[in-house]
Amino acid sequence: MPENSFLYFAYGSNMLASRLRERCHSAMPVGVAELPDHELRWHKRSKDNSGKCDVVACLGKRVIGVLYRIDDSDKKLLDGAEGLGHGYEEIEVDVLHDGNRVIAKAYQATAIDQSLTPYSWYKALVIAGAQENGLPRDYVEQLKLVASTDDLNRARHDKEFHLVAGGSQ
Repeated sequence: MPENSFLYFAYGSNMLASRLRERCHSAMPVGVAELPDHELRWHKRSKDNSGKCDVVACLGKRVIGVLYRIDDSDKKLLDGAEGLGHGYEEIEVDVLHDGNRVIAKAYQATAIDQSLTPYSWYKALVIAGAQENGLPRDYVEQLKLVASTDDLNRARHDKEFHLVAGGSQ
């Protein structure tokens, strides 16, 4: 790995390259990675009162996401976008990439609410990122089954949806 950079495991809307590059210009995809013994949940309480993705330890389950290389100079931007200290904490995870174990940074929810569902635009961003990066079809199908709600803030909905290639939901 180049000096002055780190690996980041994206498992939610940041899997979509255009979304992550809006936040961290240096982000370059490395490839698909798997976080074993974890499960994807959509219970992170967001400031917009919807649910966002989180990873929770769960034996026998797996979370599939995208590994990115990001310049150290963009770390504060990523922390801000992820809400470090305001709903997420930074963790180090051992992920499997091309048959090898690698250590990457990720973010885990500290503010959770099991009753929340994601907005349709957020769910669409997650699905679009999964499809863009060639995540397994069965995993993408599971993402599509997640219940979502419409965002009554149409300006936010339209702004976020512009990143979704092909309008996948």
